[in-house]
Amino acid sequence: MSLRLHWAFYGALAILSGSAAFAQAPAQTAPPLIDGHERMQWLLVENLGAGSLLDDVAVGAVDTFFNTPKEYKPHWAGFGERTGMVTANYGVKSVMEAGLGSIWGEDPRFFKSDGLSFKGRLGYVIRMTFMARDRQGNTMPAYSRFLAIPGSSFLSNEWQPTSQATVNEALVRTGLGFLSRMGENAYKEFIAKRK
Repeated sequence: MSLRLHWAFYGALAILSGSAAFAQAPAQTAPPLIDGHERMQWLLVENLGAGSLLDDVAVGAVDTFFNTPKEYKPHWAGFGERTGMVTANYGVKSVMEAGLGSIWGEDPRFFKSDGLSFKGRLGYVIRMTFMARDRQGNTMPAYSRFLAIPGSSFLSNEWQPTSQATVNEALVRTGLGFLSRMGENAYKEFIAKRK
């Protein structure tokens, strides 16, 4: 747990240090509006895409290395249980975000920025961790994400092992969920090729 708290602390520090870049990030060109088919495609890629599955395996491997949770033991079966737990938790979160977002017309997709400095792009990455596009293409608070990440973190207490099924652990998972989204946005902004 202390490793997770360290990551959460440094992530919060990154958010605070990037707040100046966040404030300076200008509005971006509105992407095409999302429809039901594209929303389902986003959901499938988020859960079954190669990058998502590799991320689940990597988290399972790190948790196995540090033997957390201890109930799963540091062996192949424990690795499988940890990876399955991460995959299930992420699946619940993304289904909640896609479903609730469809009610409010939120677009969960991340689109690269255009014509910004590095600092502006970093601010955009941070901003779009907490914002989404609405039906008109304007940015709005990502209400579905604000409900899905903590909601899935607390809901997963029902199937987490005893050592992980606590309020503190759910809060840590919530913070890590937002940091994970920020990291995913950073990857799409700075590394992934534009589609």
